[in-house]
Amino acid sequence: MPVPGSFWRQPANRGLVSHCTHHHIVVFLLTFFSYSLLHASRKTFSNVKVSISSQWTPSCLNSTAPELRPYELWNSSHLFPNAEEATLFLGTLDTIFLFSYAVGLFVSGIVGDRLNLRWVLSFGMCSSALVVFSFGTLTEWLHFYNKWFYCCLWVVNGLLQSTGWPCVVAVMGNWFGKAGRGFVFGLWSACASVGNILGAFLASCVLKYGYEYAFLVTASVQFAGGVIVFFGLLTSPKEVGLPELGADEDEVSVEEDANRPLMGSDDVDDDDRNYSIQATDNDDQPKAIGFFQACCLPGVVLYSLAYACLKMVNYSFFFWLPFYLSNNFGWKEAEADQLSIWYDVGGIIGGTIQGLISDVLQKRAPVLAVSLLFAVGSLFGYSRSPNSKPINALIMAITGFFIGGPSNMISSAISADLGRQDVVKGSSEALATVTGIVDGTGSIGAAVGQYLVSLIQENLGWMWVFYFFILMTSSTVLFISPLIVREIRLLLHERRLRMLAE
Repeated sequence: MPVPGSFWRQPANRGLVSHCTHHHIVVFLLTFFSYSLLHASRKTFSNVKVSISSQWTPSCLNSTAPELRPYELWNSSHLFPNAEEATLFLGTLDTIFLFSYAVGLFVSGIVGDRLNLRWVLSFGMCSSALVVFSFGTLTEWLHFYNKWFYCCLWVVNGLLQSTGWPCVVAVMGNWFGKAGRGFVFGLWSACASVGNILGAFLASCVLKYGYEYAFLVTASVQFAGGVIVFFGLLTSPKEVGLPELGADEDEVSVEEDANRPLMGSDDVDDDDRNYSIQATDNDDQPKAIGFFQACCLPGVVLYSLAYACLKMVNYSFFFWLPFYLSNNFGWKEAEADQLSIWYDVGGIIGGTIQGLISDVLQKRAPVLAVSLLFAVGSLFGYSRSPNSKPINALIMAITGFFIGGPSNMISSAISADLGRQDVVKGSSEALATVTGIVDGTGSIGAAVGQYLVSLIQENLGWMWVFYFFILMTSSTVLFISPLIVREIRLLLHERRLRMLAE
């Protein structure tokens, strides 16, 4: 008895390798490093906060600064009377950035689906570089210090940086179809972690000359990256005349299931394509989907709410982990910074391996569920980690594997799946809009989470912070539970049909 066509299985890497060209590699690298540069500029601000705080307070309060006379002349331009108020304002800037970034994501996704993705991404990178230069370098060179000016610049920076993620995910979705998407996107989503490392490296190289040069270097590199993206990035295979994946009629029966979007219905048309969300067979540009239409797509709201909870936990580790290690174990700040890298390492490995597993199963939600259940256990174990750096690093990497991995999958591979559902294929643009909705909702959760973490830690202690993380991780599973049940039923149904076919 022949096996039904919907249950043919193609290895994920076969469909990927057979259609991979040098254009795919260039697109992978350009989108990878463009978002890495955006993240590097964010990391630079975190790395130079101590220097900025010292500059914004009177020199008499800085033990390393020489005392200059007359006092009124040399201290009249400083913003804050002490370092505590300066640090509080820096934290306020973080919150301002996250909220404006979240709002910008909703708008940038819509804009990306209506304009050329290359133009939007390049404009965001170059404009953000100019804002970062003005914020950290120009104001210092001109000795111009103003709280409202800094706030306005950081709001604008958040809005401009928000153009990055929806655009790069949409471009990657155009070039890499469902076959191998989990593995490719899992590996590619390491761009944020690479950007953090790059930002720390660039800032540390020039910080001895003054914090303004750290902003100058990262802004210059980011601006140059934006120019390269403008002249070198291809947003879809159609631009170079490459065929759509699965167009070969002789391979339709073999590639039918491998080319079907994971978020699609059971009866997908045989002519579904892996390629080109932005470009179709028609010469006319497809009509972009509306914001509320995108919200109504199956799975978008559930994954957005789930990502709000998960990104809250993931970003809390990003912002608070070095402080926790220094505060809780008494380790030096430099040692804590170096040790915290293991969380990113675990996230990179987790996103790649879990993406590969989801490609093999052709289902994402069950893989996420298993990983997040293990994440609850790893969070509980990490909260009781002994005062040992090797043990702490090991448990930290495991925690990053089970939390960072699902976070990378939702923000990249799953967002691409959601934007390629049957209800929008071939007639409308949706990927950038859907990506903006998912990541924007997640960024709102991350912004709220930073305040909640500081509030819980101050009043209840670090153990209750980890209980809060466990609650948010469990809520992530709860939000996607309908999708988990649906996909598990489909797996069991496919298994029964294969057994009957034997």
